[in-house]
Amino acid sequence: MELQRKPLGTKNYGHIPHLPGSRMGPSDYKCNEGQNRISTEKVRDRHDNVIVQEKLDGSNVGIARIDGKIYSLTRAGYLADTSPFEQHWLFAKWVYKQEDRFLAVLKDGERLCGEWLAQAHGTRYNLPHEPFVAFDIMQGKQRSTLAEVTERIKDYGFIQPRLLHTGSPFTIEQAIEAIQVSGHGAVDPVEGAIWRVERNTLISPGKSSERVWKVDFLVKYVRPNKLDGIYLPELTGKEAVWNWRG
Repeated sequence: MELQRKPLGTKNYGHIPHLPGSRMGPSDYKCNEGQNRISTEKVRDRHDNVIVQEKLDGSNVGIARIDGKIYSLTRAGYLADTSPFEQHWLFAKWVYKQEDRFLAVLKDGERLCGEWLAQAHGTRYNLPHEPFVAFDIMQGKQRSTLAEVTERIKDYGFIQPRLLHTGSPFTIEQAIEAIQVSGHGAVDPVEGAIWRVERNTLISPGKSSERVWKVDFLVKYVRPNKLDGIYLPELTGKEAVWNWRG
């Protein structure tokens, strides 16, 4: 059906693998040992950069620009206004009102991926900013570096996840300490952290010494005692808990 189509032809965003000790759900999977070591213990060389950000607990969404038009998407890649959930209807309406901002940031074929925090899932927020937090600009499976994302969105008022660390490896213990205070007004304990490893890569190995920064991989850590969806009405049988209603 037209209403159920995926404008991208695929999902908007995939799953990020977990570090050791992280709480995992049924569809989650662990990162490999090499990724764990680079992220939390020892980088390969001076060309690695480890970036750590606060993990947010909402609905993963995206805004895509296709043939000059803006589309609001759920994580699975479906149009947000065809979702059975009210939080996605609110997202679609919000994106429509903010269309000029997305047209200014995105090139054709790109999408801005982020977290929609309007409804509480397992964490309530007293939001000090708008309900959308942007963490990736993607085209297909390719991610822009954090520096590029920051540069692209800086003049348009978009919020990014709080930066906890950049540079050397960052241990899980350091991350746990860093998320004791939320940068986004979390009322409940912060869910965890995301490690983003970027690498200064040779453009043409063996032919040139010129390098460019690229996103190598992402991993995450979620508190073992984190409970998913404890505020969602489809699980609790109670009224939805809203962080924002517009």
